[in-house]
Amino acid sequence: MGIWLLSVLGAGPARADGAVSGGDVTVAQSLGDRELTVIVRRAEPGPLRVDLVTHAGTPAGTLTLGVAAADRAGDAGSATVQLTDQAGPYPVTLRVDHAGPWELTIFDGERTARIPFLVYGRVVTPWERAAYGGFCTAGAMLLVALGTALISRRGWVTLLPAGAFLVALTVGVTGAVLSGYAPAPRAAGSLLDPTSDNVGDPFPERDLPRTVNYSRPPVNMAVQANDPADILLALTDSATGRPVDDLLVNDDALLHLMVVGPDGRLWHRHPIRVAPGDYRISLRGGQSGEYAFAAEIARRGGGVQLLRVAARLDAAVAAPAIPTVSGELGTTAPGDPLPPGATLTVSDPVAGEPATLTARFGGGADLQLWLGMVGHLIAVGPLPERTPTGSAAATAPIWAHAHAMAPLPPAGAQPADETVTKYGPTVDFTFTFALPGRYLVWAQAERGYGVLTLPAVVDVRMGAPR
Repeated sequence: MGIWLLSVLGAGPARADGAVSGGDVTVAQSLGDRELTVIVRRAEPGPLRVDLVTHAGTPAGTLTLGVAAADRAGDAGSATVQLTDQAGPYPVTLRVDHAGPWELTIFDGERTARIPFLVYGRVVTPWERAAYGGFCTAGAMLLVALGTALISRRGWVTLLPAGAFLVALTVGVTGAVLSGYAPAPRAAGSLLDPTSDNVGDPFPERDLPRTVNYSRPPVNMAVQANDPADILLALTDSATGRPVDDLLVNDDALLHLMVVGPDGRLWHRHPIRVAPGDYRISLRGGQSGEYAFAAEIARRGGGVQLLRVAARLDAAVAAPAIPTVSGELGTTAPGDPLPPGATLTVSDPVAGEPATLTARFGGGADLQLWLGMVGHLIAVGPLPERTPTGSAAATAPIWAHAHAMAPLPPAGAQPADETVTKYGPTVDFTFTFALPGRYLVWAQAERGYGVLTLPAVVDVRMGAPR
């Protein structure tokens, strides 16, 4: 597991990490039949708190969690957690002993998910060192000056420690003043490689090559599967062909996977990372036929990328009967069962103009954040009106993933997670359909640790010529 920037220059795959400096790391994981949210609490050397959040329908069982340092061989410890049928958070405590890149593993008895994260060291900037060192030295010199004045018979001798006291005090005051105005150091884990050597150094770039463009080449994605029970997603660098392992946690996941089946059903899942560039997922309840895959990733220094692949799968499990409803948007595409009182409406959408889609999930103001958002909107189209939806989705020119954002937390506060229930029941999305035609649209939100999906068909008309 090489270092990220060096891997671009030719030294093995880059390690993945998505830690947000100063906060918790939240990563969604579709581990077999379990849909989990893994929250790694602010990590510093010592006890490490990990919360596993299970969702409705997650089977009971035992999971084994472990941590290992990326720069040292061997595991640092493990713990087990017994899941029940009750959805919600399950806390686990592990231990990390030094700053740098680490990896959290989750084993369910068949497969292992590997989640990279950072353990932060105490960062002391040069101006803070100047302030601390100056004031400490000034205090020592003051004591020396007082002692010299009491025991020395020569007055000029006292001037030496007194002068040193003034110099040290000046350095301390200058450092304290500068610390309030100097820019914050660049956090390891964004553009810089969070290695053990520099995770506690505010200016590690001084020892790295002076580069201007941190961008990465596009990513290639290959889908390998015989059936929906075990699907491999292989991510490789389009320039070098090496496994891509420099993904950032983006919207609480390393990889967001949207899949549309041949019957128009949507899966919004989050494959587990089992090795550099190697992600696995299981899709239950699908039919045999053509599947459209769209993966949303954020590569370090490369921004958000959307990867699309079409693949034929032979279903291992027969598809269950899925109800459909009719509403203001017409007959919906098949999807998960709808909650009572749920509707998805839009008023006369016009191509190229912002439209407001309103999703009413029924119930009260008890929606939870899912993947850090109040709601998610996925749109695929335009589609031919008389073409099977799965095949058409594979060639649709537009795949979009929009959000209804949560209110920003107060400055310095940790954002709310999905244990908070205070949103909805109405969620508004603003989205611009770029082209006229027919779209498959899904609105998603979470309630009671279960994801609600509202599917619909939206017809977008062409706007007036400009």
